[in-house]
Amino acid sequence: MSQFGSDSADPSGAKTTPGQADAMRRSAAGQDSSFDGLDTYLEYAEPGNKTAQFKVSTEHRHKAGPLAMVETAFLASTAALIWLVNTYFPPGPILRILFPLPMALVYLRWGARAAWMSALVTGLLLSVLMGPPRSLLFLIPYAVMGVQLGFTWMRGLNWYISILTGSLLGSLGFFFRLWLMSILIGEDLWVYLTTQVTQMLNWGIEKLVAVGLLDIGVLGQANVQAIQVLALVMVLLSNIVYLFTVHLAAWLLLERLGARIPEPPEWVQSLLEE
Repeated sequence: MSQFGSDSADPSGAKTTPGQADAMRRSAAGQDSSFDGLDTYLEYAEPGNKTAQFKVSTEHRHKAGPLAMVETAFLASTAALIWLVNTYFPPGPILRILFPLPMALVYLRWGARAAWMSALVTGLLLSVLMGPPRSLLFLIPYAVMGVQLGFTWMRGLNWYISILTGSLLGSLGFFFRLWLMSILIGEDLWVYLTTQVTQMLNWGIEKLVAVGLLDIGVLGQANVQAIQVLALVMVLLSNIVYLFTVHLAAWLLLERLGARIPEPPEWVQSLLEE
């Protein structure tokens, strides 16, 4: 009977000693346990307790293997694809909300180094597909904004701080875009646009004065400096609205991909619950 048990343990018919059988069982158990708890961002996670203290899980970073490299490369290509589709087949502002989220997700999953590597790979990929100027327009501000959002979300900072810092980066990115386009076409677009808007406002004021809707004293009050200050305020406000929508999208999506962000303010939660 013992002979039959030894032969049946090895399909080749060779006898296996008890020590070898124990070693084989331990090896098989170790291989099975090496995949236990393997967590990827594609795994759906139920929303956790909203009242619990915010804390980002970093246990998966201690796991060996190419998971960090694979996720970083995958999210970099995802960001490049979103930018590519939005450039040639723009569906509206929907995809624009997702521009910084891949880099922010990489930061939440694997830290600052992986996030900067993802931004760099995305820029190199877009420079090959679309040329260096358009890749720079993605890197500044959206890739840098994604790293900034990941930095603030990882540390549990509230939405007001992350939206304010992101809005400043977005405003700098707007003026970087104007500066880059001015170099490419050989003309200062900021001065050109503000001058054109000033002339249009003065023309409209003259027409309103001519028909008697405005007093003659308002003529010439629209100047370039006032228009530039108004434009600065409008750029900052538009970026605040954009960052708020990015936070809403991240709050609804990232937690289901295994990466939590800080909870929104109470007034936002009350609006969403209504």
